[in-house]
Amino acid sequence: MNITLPDGSVREYSKGTSAMDVALSISEGLARNVLSATVNGEVWDAKRPINEDATLTLHTWRDTEGQATFWHSSAHLMAEALEALYPGIKLGIGPAIDKGFYYDVDAGDYTFTPADLPKIEKKMIELARTKSDFIRKDVSKADAIKYFTEKGDEYKLELIDGLDDGTITFYTQGDFTDLCRGPHIPNTAPIKAVKLMSLAGAYWRGDETRQQMTRIYGITFPKAKELTEYLVLLEEAKKRDHRKLGAELELFMFSEKVGSGLPMWLPKGTQLRTRLENFLREEQEKRGYQMVITPHIGHKHLYETSGHYEKYGEDSFQPIKTPRDGEEFLLKPMNCPHHCEIFANRPHSYKELPIRIAEFGTVYRYEQSGELHGLSRVRGFTQDDAHIFCTEDQLKSEFLNVLDLTTTVLEKMGFDNYTAQISLRDPNNPEKYIGTDANWEAAQSAIIEATAEVDLVTTQVEGEAAFYGPKLDFMIKDALGRSWQLGTIQVDYNLPDRFELEYIGSDNAPHRPVMIHRAPFGSLERFISILIEHTGGKFPLWLAPDQFAILPIADRLNDYAEEIKVELAKYDIRGIVDDRSEGIGRKIRDTELKKIPFMLIIGDNEKEANNVSVRKQGDGDLGSMTVEEFANYFNGLLE
Repeated sequence: MNITLPDGSVREYSKGTSAMDVALSISEGLARNVLSATVNGEVWDAKRPINEDATLTLHTWRDTEGQATFWHSSAHLMAEALEALYPGIKLGIGPAIDKGFYYDVDAGDYTFTPADLPKIEKKMIELARTKSDFIRKDVSKADAIKYFTEKGDEYKLELIDGLDDGTITFYTQGDFTDLCRGPHIPNTAPIKAVKLMSLAGAYWRGDETRQQMTRIYGITFPKAKELTEYLVLLEEAKKRDHRKLGAELELFMFSEKVGSGLPMWLPKGTQLRTRLENFLREEQEKRGYQMVITPHIGHKHLYETSGHYEKYGEDSFQPIKTPRDGEEFLLKPMNCPHHCEIFANRPHSYKELPIRIAEFGTVYRYEQSGELHGLSRVRGFTQDDAHIFCTEDQLKSEFLNVLDLTTTVLEKMGFDNYTAQISLRDPNNPEKYIGTDANWEAAQSAIIEATAEVDLVTTQVEGEAAFYGPKLDFMIKDALGRSWQLGTIQVDYNLPDRFELEYIGSDNAPHRPVMIHRAPFGSLERFISILIEHTGGKFPLWLAPDQFAILPIADRLNDYAEEIKVELAKYDIRGIVDDRSEGIGRKIRDTELKKIPFMLIIGDNEKEANNVSVRKQGDGDLGSMTVEEFANYFNGLLE
């Protein structure tokens, strides 16, 4: 059989050769580091036999797929340790997550506390040192049921009930066997450093009516040094947590009386958000967008037409019934159906296209309470949404224009380290999507060709497309090296079909427009949460809610401080006067904590000379300046 490697080279091997065998044929050093492999688009165990021609990519710790396999195997290692230490516990699921892994456990008569975690860590290291192989075994459904019935594990039996016979596999390492699709690392030896991070409650299968289990989160590394570095990074991340800084900087708040996951923007947060909106409005105006405003609700039929009710009905707020019999409305989960109706409001000629409709539209989705997280996971959020209706001939140029807008936004915000993911449909699960194969092929090709034309670094991932079309998702790295998905562009042939949208072409016949969905910020809430953590609350000067604080050293200087504030407003520089009856040292410390870029300190000498003493956050004293000198210096920083 022939094995095609990522560089395009083709090597011949006998059937039954594994990815590990291929790695060994290249170098022993590579083989020592291989954790898993992608075989014909599917991630496999490195030791699983390959019996047909295949494309092959080897994964090490440096690869996302390698880390995911490492952490999934670590979840099994933790489960083995738990069963050894706490006989009779029952196990739910134990996946890898973005950073690490977790396992849901029905602890039975045991009660896990943080004090138990070091003991579990120690047992995991002990088991890892046995270098137990992860052994994959195909199992019939009957045998799988028998095994877990004898073990008395109703959670695994429920999972097996939803599986087809012939698709079930077990994995065994040491004395532990689990129901699992895999893949896993070759053996436990690479797991050298373990840290169990926290405990949490989790309902079985996310259902609040089911058993509450204990979720144990952990992370592992192949080197102790990497764990140490990660924990240092984690401490820095805690300092930058947007929930903590959001409260300290008085940007936003939540109230249980208003409702979980429904943020309220305080004055300073509203200033920040408004400046972001204004920036994007100006950029959009340059590119021919027209702003619209649509209602926060829509008739249920609207979302049935679009397909959103079928796909997202369970994740939406329940329909709002009116006094009229059979009439139901939904809090809108998406803006696009409203924009389709705006396009359909009147006839259009091909000469009018492209039509670019934009809105800062608030949408609502009923996220589970356990998944809510500050601004980054909420139930009500505002998308910087726009929809472009164009001809097929205009699709590529419009996509490139949106691409330019999105990269302009990211770079303006200081996110200059990014890549993009082309999210394609899963060809093996067509029921997840709407539309014809031809439309999907056209839409996917448009994204691939446009990104190639501008040499954008991309990866392609199947199964991550929206239900109505493929998309380009931007993946940014923040100041701590963490990856986030920000901004999306989607090509859609399907909603125009479902809404029967038309324009009259040059042939005087009706044609379907193509629709581009785009949101450079994604949602303002999530974008701002990431921006807060990226900057540590020290926002770019143009975006800071307060750009200066005037600190008079005594109450007698408060009037002069107010005069300075008024003068600076004439230069469009905004700030506050700290006129509290506090010592200047306290005022300076408080201003530092508020991350305000400039402190303008006023004493009797400054008043007499008609100037201010300037201190810049992070740079210290800049000396005395007149208002005009400071304004010129300040505006020079904005250029």
